[in-house]
Amino acid sequence: MRFASVRTAAGASWGVVANGAVHPIDAATAEAFPTLKHAIAAAALKAVHDRHESWDAIPVDEVEWAPLIPEPGKILCVGLNYEKHREETARPVVAHPTIFTRFADSQTGHRQPIVRPIVSEKLDYEGELALVIGKRGRAIAARDALDHIAGFSCYNDGSVRDWQHHTMQFTPGKNFPGTGAFGPWLVTPDEFGDIPSKRIRTRLNGEVMQDAHFSELIFGLDRLIEYVSAFTPLEPGDVIVTGTPGGVGAKRKPPVFMKPGDHVEVEIEGIGVLRNGIADELAP
Repeated sequence: MRFASVRTAAGASWGVVANGAVHPIDAATAEAFPTLKHAIAAAALKAVHDRHESWDAIPVDEVEWAPLIPEPGKILCVGLNYEKHREETARPVVAHPTIFTRFADSQTGHRQPIVRPIVSEKLDYEGELALVIGKRGRAIAARDALDHIAGFSCYNDGSVRDWQHHTMQFTPGKNFPGTGAFGPWLVTPDEFGDIPSKRIRTRLNGEVMQDAHFSELIFGLDRLIEYVSAFTPLEPGDVIVTGTPGGVGAKRKPPVFMKPGDHVEVEIEGIGVLRNGIADELAP
């Protein structure tokens, strides 16, 4: 099953993705579950999916996409979670995941621009697998962790590198408005299938810049959920962005940064392609 958050003439909505179209929810469903996050929390995705065939259908190339979860309580991002990326950054081997946060209002949707801020020209791509929490938990054991996942999507954790490296803390460079692309849709675990075998690739203007399999993750999804839930409760709709492979623009020689007019794609087998253009921030 696949679900997406969209914008329609009536405002923010969400719906089922099937047969090349998005089926926005009807009025009765919207009253019960105003957002995708509400439906996840109520464990109602299958019930909603079972009713979608009677709803309107908008072809996917005509949809205005919103960030998959526009209002997550938490976005927890993982740094340095592929060995090639750790090596290219010259960071030491660590025993625990590197966790930082992204704010909900820094996100953008599929086919919406990723925004290069006025204060920097060092906007970098980071293609990643995102997981969305489906069931509340605290101190979740690794053996139970995958049962807490509602589904998966693509994420481009756009990074403003000079601001990221002002200090040892990543937060400023990861939270400029419109830099975190999330989508296009949620794929439920039963459809996504075997995680380690899946491949992720990031392309900039058609050139492959990152290419890896999820078997290369240093800390697997079960370990990430176990670790994060040890220090904070995980709630339905929370997002964990699981790390980027090697090949980031900042570590290339010469460096490659995204600029207005560029197009970036994050493709994950079993999900699809998250596409975004790059635009400059408008002056305040």
